[in-house]
Amino acid sequence: MSSATAGKPVDCRRAKCVALTFDDGPGVYTDALLRHLAAYRARATFFVVGRNVAANPGILRRTYAAGHEIGSHTWSHPDLTRLSALGVRSELARADRAIRAAIGITPKLVRPPYGALNAAVRSQTARPMVLWSVDTLDWRFRNSARVIRKTTASVRPGSVILFHDIHPSTVAAMPALLKVLSKRGYTFVTVSQLYGGRPPRLVY
Repeated sequence: MSSATAGKPVDCRRAKCVALTFDDGPGVYTDALLRHLAAYRARATFFVVGRNVAANPGILRRTYAAGHEIGSHTWSHPDLTRLSALGVRSELARADRAIRAAIGITPKLVRPPYGALNAAVRSQTARPMVLWSVDTLDWRFRNSARVIRKTTASVRPGSVILFHDIHPSTVAAMPALLKVLSKRGYTFVTVSQLYGGRPPRLVY
């Protein structure tokens, strides 16, 4: 078991760290995912959609209580580059309120839906915008074996890997994937842990 996974600080400049990130929940498969992550003492970052939080606050509370990082994925998952400045701020503020109502904190990280980002969107929040370095395309193929192949072929120390916990095929892939990456010596950390607690304004 690695140091990060026991809840102690980890130095990702020395350890082989990888950030598993899960978008679009919380949903009906999130609890199963939490069990898979717990079996490997893995920490992950969940970029949650505000309206799903409002519908499933208990799942978010369990996710947060298990030690995972919670980030904002907006209220309703729009392409932020197509919204006005006020529209962007409203999407972020509504998501913040839902997350605060569920777990009492305002998320420190934001992931823009579809990875759609421009200077106008970035100017609406000072929080880090978190993209990814490995796209598993799990939303397109919905195939557990393919998710495992894509991830294991692409992962590197420092990778930020994009998954979606709303797809049962993704959650079903996790036990095998966690096993393979653990055997390769990876430590599973949150995005903030990956950057020593200070993520840059734009991650990937």
